[in-house]
Amino acid sequence: MLVTDLGFVAYFSVTGLGLIPPEWAFADYADPLMADWNWSFLWIDLLASATGLTSLWLLRRRQAAGPPLMLVSLVLTMASGLMAIAFWTLRGDFSLAWWIPNLYLMLFPIPAIARLVTAGGKADVTAGVTALRGTRC
Repeated sequence: MLVTDLGFVAYFSVTGLGLIPPEWAFADYADPLMADWNWSFLWIDLLASATGLTSLWLLRRRQAAGPPLMLVSLVLTMASGLMAIAFWTLRGDFSLAWWIPNLYLMLFPIPAIARLVTAGGKADVTAGVTALRGTRC
């Protein structure tokens, strides 16, 4: 989870600085409408990152707000990946360079979401942390 949350920040930093080589860019990358579509993810991705990093910090301090905030982050991350995959599907664009990272964003949160939800939303931090053991967040 830490790597993913830092990855969101890194991706938009690299994109904002124009450091993505054209051969690595998605189809129609230079089209202003596509650029706007890409930047439309900034807010959901940064919110996922901020809530994720904060939840990890809270969990290290065994604070009760950690697990619920982690759930928020994971759901936002999953939604971001799902939105991108839905878009590429509608366009009929199946570039593995963009599908793989977005499938990862869509699928990696599922085990942790399931564990957090089955923990019953307990405020007990120990239960939340125990529920996450074995899940690579």
